[in-house]
Amino acid sequence: MEVGPAEVQEALATVSQALVPLKANKTVTWITDRGFDDVAVWRTLWEQKEHVVCRIYHTERAVAFQDRQGHWMQGNLAQAQQQVCKLARVETTLEVQRGKQRHPKRQLVEVDLAACPVRLTYSTGVRRKEPGEVVTKALWLVQVQVLGTTQAPWLLLTDWPVEDEQSALRIFIMYRERWAAEDSFRVTKECLGWEEVQVLDWQALQTLVALAWVTAGFLYQMGVTFQWAEVQLLAKLGGWEPHKDRQPGKITLMRGLSRLVEMLATQAMLSRYAAEHQGLPPNITAFLQGWSPPSEL
Repeated sequence: MEVGPAEVQEALATVSQALVPLKANKTVTWITDRGFDDVAVWRTLWEQKEHVVCRIYHTERAVAFQDRQGHWMQGNLAQAQQQVCKLARVETTLEVQRGKQRHPKRQLVEVDLAACPVRLTYSTGVRRKEPGEVVTKALWLVQVQVLGTTQAPWLLLTDWPVEDEQSALRIFIMYRERWAAEDSFRVTKECLGWEEVQVLDWQALQTLVALAWVTAGFLYQMGVTFQWAEVQLLAKLGGWEPHKDRQPGKITLMRGLSRLVEMLATQAMLSRYAAEHQGLPPNITAFLQGWSPPSEL
């Protein structure tokens, strides 16, 4: 389902209101993907006294930027990108395809971080009925280049100053954390194939969602370790055999979750049939050796 601008604005305001008790001692930064490359979104966040780190989609967006001599000139983000200055080189682990590798894999890579200041002039009345006023916001364009790959650089726009190695690294870490969160969400969505789980009752769905997040937490090192009984059970369901210094990977854990989905879906369909027909067919009952709907999952 596609979300419209009005729904996005409502979500921004709702989340901001929920964070009010924390704002006295905390600073809020929205770390967003290219779908939120939208002046109306940024405008609302800035009015809420919140910060932005956004991956850029519209490189044609008009901005002012500095040339190598420090003179400000009008242009767009694509032109501003040509003026970024290298600030840092870091190592990180990413899923990329390098050299003669046939498929992307998770591996250690070097990343160059570069940035330059830009100025965005916009109307506070964008997508509003009232005209608003024209304001100019000081921003920084950050380029993230993964070395040794043909991957195009990421372009991030932020209102946090990016003027040295430490500040560039901070923005990179912010966006990497968001990427890890997105990867974990993708894992849970892979686990929750709606064609299978739509037949589940509420308790079964809660169980599945909880175990999907356990899997994501283990795979993306979010505080879940192999010592968790849930991880060990999913590994066994996935066919994992204990090996010294070797823990189960994504394929094994996803296989374990898949088997769990099939079991829960089977139980849900059997329970529904038994409720509608006052029991299962005699031959099925005999085959299942007295199976009865579980009281809890």
